[in-house]
Amino acid sequence: MPIDLYYFRVSAPSRAILMTVRHLQINVNLKHIDLTEGQQHSEEFLKINPTHQVPVLIDNGFTLWESRAIMQYLCNEYAPNSSLYPTEPKARALVDRWLNFDSELYSTIDKLQIDKSVKGVEIPEDVITNYKNRLKVLDKLIGVKLYLTGDQLTIADLSLLATTTYIAWSEEFDFNDYPNYKRWNTRLKSELPYYEDINGITREDRDATLAKLKARFQSFRMI
Repeated sequence: MPIDLYYFRVSAPSRAILMTVRHLQINVNLKHIDLTEGQQHSEEFLKINPTHQVPVLIDNGFTLWESRAIMQYLCNEYAPNSSLYPTEPKARALVDRWLNFDSELYSTIDKLQIDKSVKGVEIPEDVITNYKNRLKVLDKLIGVKLYLTGDQLTIADLSLLATTTYIAWSEEFDFNDYPNYKRWNTRLKSELPYYEDINGITREDRDATLAKLKARFQSFRMI
């Protein structure tokens, strides 16, 4: 039976899965869930994932959500010897640590994006400052390494790469302030043959998506 992947193209977690699938050359049946139309709240989708979030993977009756768990599962199930998710305990622990770091960073970035672009909330200066300080920590952790954990690309790189595309969409941040991150990001974008196909969302598409989400939010506030 084919693997079904429910996703939303603009979503960073969805794009992380799409990159993993392409990298491991796994065939999946893509099912787009349009969050701007509220399809994640449909009765059919809620039966699949009661948390009404994407991405969701269904593999021969096995249902899994949370993007980082899906990435780990795909590697374990379909590419157990892949360096994308190493089996050596210490090497894997470093990948898992980065995945946890990325999860926390994504929550921060996503909230700022939604608050500003969808809810129309003015972000306090101290929140912006704390966010920039978080990016400085990220820059320091990357250091001079080729990839997040060393000399091998892992799912941690793919997950963080998807997350930080949101940073590039913001006009408030200068990448020159984070040289290690800039080098790592530039390298991956040029190195991964599938990067642009998956992450190359035009400004027009992005703005249109945010406008639809904002209109949907406003309509709920009026109820």
